[in-house]
Amino acid sequence: MDLYTHEYFMNEALKQAKIAFEEGEIPVGAVIVSKNRIIAKAYNQTERLNDVTAHAEMLAITAAANGLGAKYLNDCRLYVTLEPCPMCAGALFWSQIGEVHFAASDTKRGFRKSNPAMLHPKTQVFSGMMAEQAEKLVLDFFRKLRE
Repeated sequence: MDLYTHEYFMNEALKQAKIAFEEGEIPVGAVIVSKNRIIAKAYNQTERLNDVTAHAEMLAITAAANGLGAKYLNDCRLYVTLEPCPMCAGALFWSQIGEVHFAASDTKRGFRKSNPAMLHPKTQVFSGMMAEQAEKLVLDFFRKLRE
């Protein structure tokens, strides 16, 4: 029996999102898995790096590609706490990632709002796992920001 499940990996992405929350970043976390092993972990760092492209997915894609020594991630799975934005979906397209698992939907800025077919045609997409926990983190973050 496999110890590592989709829930395990999404939980690891949630841990990354909590780090972002603690650092004052929008709480989005991501992990990339290859052969059932985490090869990249990241969280939003747009404030820290003063870089609008420093989304969790972008940082994870770069780390995974560097770790594998390859630009294509077709045998990899991304677990991310929030639906990727169009920028991240574009990067995921070019990386040819095998699977994308996202927790909470982003009805305002998610890629499905602008173009549901934005990912590579071979990429499988799964959504909704641990959505409540991920959504609560985001809502708590913005509630705290307004106080």
